[in-house]
Amino acid sequence: MKRLPYSLIVFDWDGTLMDSAAGIVGAMQAAAAEIGLPDRSAEQMRELIGLGMDEVLARLYPDMDVDHVRSLLAAYRKQYGTPGQAGQLFPGVAETLVGLRRQGFELAVATGKSRHGLDRAMASTGVAELFAYSRCADESASKPAPDMLEDILIRAATPPEQVLMVGDTEYDMAMASSIGVMAVGVDCGVHDIQRMLNAGAHSVLEDVRGLPAWLRERGGD
Repeated sequence: MKRLPYSLIVFDWDGTLMDSAAGIVGAMQAAAAEIGLPDRSAEQMRELIGLGMDEVLARLYPDMDVDHVRSLLAAYRKQYGTPGQAGQLFPGVAETLVGLRRQGFELAVATGKSRHGLDRAMASTGVAELFAYSRCADESASKPAPDMLEDILIRAATPPEQVLMVGDTEYDMAMASSIGVMAVGVDCGVHDIQRMLNAGAHSVLEDVRGLPAWLRERGGD
């Protein structure tokens, strides 16, 4: 098999590796109710998963003052920290990640989660040691801005043409495409196939388990 052009694979977290959309939406709705904010539908909230929390709140509640922002963030973190809310890895994700590492790929995460949230999720799922790099929305500008992906490329000393981005939203696809990184979508998260293709996805797989076969096809025999 000829050598693949990629040495680094960057994954989104929520909706790509972890089945967490229901927990995120439930925690946000409970947090909003707790501090007396107007209801927002589950679909409105699902639409925004993948963005940084500051961006999510600005879109859901554009007129909210700073004190309410702080109260909502505190309530959300409390709700999302309750047992059963955080979700679990999609089937086959851990095994796929282990396989990719054994093949020599470096792995990274670029996510709309906070650093605290990602570290907690990685620890609870037992996959932290598989990732060489990670960048969160409280460390870089929110997707679809390319900042967090650019930061990872700088730390990894890897050019864009050697990087593959995998995610479940148009935000992931747009972030990657804007700096010349190949983007592949997975149809197990919150945005549909056509949205990801329109935003620059090269292909859309059913889920992450299809990535090794996609890589083999790209490599040729």
